[in-house]
Amino acid sequence: MSWSAKQYVAFEDERTRPARDLLAAIPTTDARSVVDIGCGPGNSTELLVQRFQGAKVSGLDSSPDMIEAARKRLPQLQFEVAQIDRWADEGPFDVIFANAVLQWLPDHASLLPALASKLAPGGSLAIQMPDNLNEPSHRLMREVAADGPWASKLAGAAGQRTEMATASTYFSMLRAHCTRVDVWRTTYHHQLAGGASGVVEWFKGSGLIPFLNPLTETERAQYLEQYLAAVEKAYPTLEDGSVLLPFPRLFIVATR
Repeated sequence: MSWSAKQYVAFEDERTRPARDLLAAIPTTDARSVVDIGCGPGNSTELLVQRFQGAKVSGLDSSPDMIEAARKRLPQLQFEVAQIDRWADEGPFDVIFANAVLQWLPDHASLLPALASKLAPGGSLAIQMPDNLNEPSHRLMREVAADGPWASKLAGAAGQRTEMATASTYFSMLRAHCTRVDVWRTTYHHQLAGGASGVVEWFKGSGLIPFLNPLTETERAQYLEQYLAAVEKAYPTLEDGSVLLPFPRLFIVATR
């Protein structure tokens, strides 16, 4: 199982809401060059086009499936398959938008200043990262991975997500390179249909991928069965059959 645009957009409204909130906090108004790094299927890129009308908007993502979906969604824009940590375009950019992607990359202390260096004067680096590694959803992924016949296969799966630094640490990373840095944390409570199954379906499009990729089809089914049973205990089903998924996210807007 790899990154799937179809699986990801199954919860498009919920996944796009943090992107809207991040976009609303960007102070840059006169943008000519805008890039969406980790653009996924183009849902966040579409918001950028609407906000910065007349700007040259482009996108990049490491997943060919995501880029294919983005090109179908916004055929007038330029999208490329690329790794963010190897991205060589020096800009300058008026807006660099990174919604729910940098948590997959290491060494934020080097990466974030490097991205800020690509900004034009007055330009903004806008970042949103899930801050949920200690939530039951992700703790249970690790517990199921360690407690099964697949334990050796999944020994490194948890390490594919970067541990989040504190808000003050991220502020310090960027303050030396930018005139203004805003950092805040928000917890969304997403109502998902299908009870615990809705939670599992949500994370099959994101956090579960490193745990499912190394497994055979049979092992995936067994892993997901155990994970679902654990999730049912952690996230009680409401009277209407839905479940509330608390989802904390960290936001950063750094303006050069």
